[in-house]
Amino acid sequence: MKKYILLLIISISFVAKGFAEEGMWLPQLLQTLNEKQMKKMGMKISAADIYSISKGSLKDAIVSFGGFCTAEVISDQGLLLTNHHCGFDAIQNHSSLQNNYIRDGFWAYNKGQELTNAGLFATFIIRIDDVTATVLNGVTNNLTEKERQSAIDKNIATLRGNVKKESYQDVLIRPFFEANKYYLFVTETYRDVRLVGAPPSSIGNYGKDTDNWMWPRHTGDFSMFRIYAGKDNKPAPYSADNVPYKPKRALNISLDGVKEGDFTMVFGFPGRTNEYLHSSAIEQTVKISDPAKIGIRTKALGILDGFMRKDEGIKIQYAAKYASISNAWKKWQGEVLGLTKTNAVAKRKEYESNFEKIVLSKPEYNMAYIELLKNLKQAYTDIEPYGYARDYYNEIVPKVELWGIAGDMNSLVTAYAKDETAYTKRKTEVLTKLEESFKEYNAGVDQKLFDALMEMYIADQKAEFISPAFNTMFAEKGKSITALSEAVYSQTSFSSLDKIKKLLAGSTAEVIAAIKADIAGQLYTDIFKTYVSNVSPKLNALQSDINRLQRIYMQAQMDVFSTKAFYPDANSTLRVTYGNVKTYQPRDGVKYDLQTYMEGVMEKYVPGDYEFDLPKKMIDLYNKKDFGRWGVNGRQPVCFIAANHTTGGNSGSPALNADGNLVGLNFDRVWEGTMSDINYDPSICRNIMVDIRYVMFIVDKFAEAKNLIAEMKFVSKTGKK
Repeated sequence: MKKYILLLIISISFVAKGFAEEGMWLPQLLQTLNEKQMKKMGMKISAADIYSISKGSLKDAIVSFGGFCTAEVISDQGLLLTNHHCGFDAIQNHSSLQNNYIRDGFWAYNKGQELTNAGLFATFIIRIDDVTATVLNGVTNNLTEKERQSAIDKNIATLRGNVKKESYQDVLIRPFFEANKYYLFVTETYRDVRLVGAPPSSIGNYGKDTDNWMWPRHTGDFSMFRIYAGKDNKPAPYSADNVPYKPKRALNISLDGVKEGDFTMVFGFPGRTNEYLHSSAIEQTVKISDPAKIGIRTKALGILDGFMRKDEGIKIQYAAKYASISNAWKKWQGEVLGLTKTNAVAKRKEYESNFEKIVLSKPEYNMAYIELLKNLKQAYTDIEPYGYARDYYNEIVPKVELWGIAGDMNSLVTAYAKDETAYTKRKTEVLTKLEESFKEYNAGVDQKLFDALMEMYIADQKAEFISPAFNTMFAEKGKSITALSEAVYSQTSFSSLDKIKKLLAGSTAEVIAAIKADIAGQLYTDIFKTYVSNVSPKLNALQSDINRLQRIYMQAQMDVFSTKAFYPDANSTLRVTYGNVKTYQPRDGVKYDLQTYMEGVMEKYVPGDYEFDLPKKMIDLYNKKDFGRWGVNGRQPVCFIAANHTTGGNSGSPALNADGNLVGLNFDRVWEGTMSDINYDPSICRNIMVDIRYVMFIVDKFAEAKNLIAEMKFVSKTGKK
C-alpha cells in the first residue's frame, strides 16, 4: 500500500512541476495565478498595472494589428510600433518601381506625409469577462456534438444581445481549454491606421531567409504606424478630418537595455498553439505532416527565388508571397528538429502514462477517462491518410494562383444560378478582387509553379484523392506535366486580366458559357470536387471526433493533475508570457550569447547580396561609431533573446522589463525552439527581440526622423538621456 501511494505522489509531482517560463496567460487572471511567481522572477510592477478595467494599464497600449500581429502604442499621439514583416503588406502596397519603399524604406517627416491603408485596423481590449456558465447553460454530456454546438451558439447569441458596451465597441466570445471555458472580450477597433515609417528591407529584413528563425540575429525588424480617430477620439472610418488617437496608455521606452537574468514580459496576441495534444498527434507532425508541407514549399520557393533574383518587378510582386511561404517552411523544419531533439513524443507518452496511473487509482475517474487515451490514439490513426491529403491540397492549390482565379470566375456561374441580380453583384466583386490580385501576379511564374507542384499532386497521393479530369488530361499529354501546363496556360482566359475583362464584357449568356468551357475552370472544378467528395467528409467527421475527445481530455488533465496550473492554448486573444533573459546551448559544443551588436551586422554584410546588403549610410554610421545615445561603450546593440513563450501573432509584441518599460520588439523564435507551439522546453526555447535601442538608432541616426523621436518618452535608471 505504501508503495502504491508513493507511486501516486511521484506521478502527481511529475506533472505539477512546470517551467517558470512556459505559458500564455490570460491577463485578467495574473493576480490569482501568476503575480507571485512573476515577482519572484524579478517583476517590479503589479498585476493591476498590467491589466485593469478601472484605470489605465499596460493592456491599453497593446493592439491586435490587422488581426495577424501585435503592435503597441509608444506615444500620446497614437504612434504604433510593430514588426517590419507585420507592416510589409502595407509597405508593398505603396511601393512601385518609382517609389520602391521595400528597397528604400519610407519615412513621414510630418503627419501630412503619412499613408493610408485600406482594411488595416488596430483593436484594443477594453475588458475580459468569464462567461462560461452562461455559454454552457443547458449543455450536457448527453448531447451530440451538433446539438452541443447549437445550444452554445444560441446561448452566445443571447449573451451578445445583453452585453453592456458602448455603441462603437464590439464583442468577441472565444472558447478556451478546448471549449471547456469561454471568455468574452469587449473591444474597440480603429480602422484609420496610417504608415509612418519603415526601414529598407536591407535593414528590416536583414538576412532574409538565411537568418529567418535563427540566432544570432541582426535584423531591424520594425515599422511604425499611427492610429487616427474622430475628433471625439472614438473609432471612425478614414477621413481627412480625423486626428491622431489619444491613448489611455503609451509605453515608456527604456534606454537601459538588458542583461542575463533580467525579467522580461511579452504582451500580445499569440495566434495558435497545441500544447495538450496526444502523443500520436505529435508523432504525425514529426513524421508525416511537417515533412509533406516542407517538401511542397521547398519546390515553390525554388521557383520563386529563381525569378525574383533576375527581375526586380517580379521581386516586388512576389516579395510578400515568398516571405509568407518561407516563414512557415523554415519554422516546420525547426519544429521537427526540436521535437526530435527533446524526445517530445517519448516525454508525452510518459505524461500519458502518469495520467493513466492516476485514473486507475481513482474510481471516480474510471468510467469517464479510462478509455480516453486509447480512443484518441485510434482517432489519429484513422485520420492520418486524410490529413495527408488535406495538407497536399491546402499547400498546392493556393500556390498555383490560376486555381484561385478559376475559383473566383466559377463563382459567377454559381451566382447566376440564383438570379441575375446575384450575378451582377458577384461580377463587380470578382473584377475588383482580380484587379488587385493581378498586380502581384505573373503568368510565367505561375506556370512554373504549376509544373513543380501539380507534378507532386499527381505523383505523391493515393489515387482516390487525385482529380480524375486532371489525371485524364495528364495521360493525354503523354504524362508530361510541362505539356499539360502549356496547354492550360495557352488556352485559358484566366491567366490574363485583359482576357478576363474582355470575357466579362460579353452578354451574361456568353460569359457563363465561356467560363464553363474554360480549361482552367474545368480542371479546378474537378480538383475541388474530388477533394470535397473524397477527403472533406471523412476528414471532418474524424476531426470532429478528435475535437470531442480532446475537449474531454483537456478537462481530464485539469481534473487529474489538480495541482498543476494550466494555461489555455493561444487563440489570437490577449496574453502575457514572461521569463528571463537567457543564453542557450542548442547542441554539444555550441553556446549562444544573449545579445548581438552592430559589428555582427557588418560581419554578415555582402555588397549587392539579396539578403546581406546594407545601405551606404548604415555602413558610414558604423564606421564613424555614430550611434548617438543609443549605443553602449562604443557598440550598438541590435537584438537579444529571452525565455518567453511566444508564437505567431506575437510578432510585433512589446518586450517589457521588470518596470513595464519597452526594451525590445518581439519578432521571432530560435530555430530549435519553434516546436514550442506543441512542446515547450526551456533548454532550447527562446524568443528573439529587436533591442529597442537599435530601433531608435535607425529612426534617429539613419532616417533622421527627429519628429518621431520627439513624441516618445524615454526613461533610464542609469540617468542616460
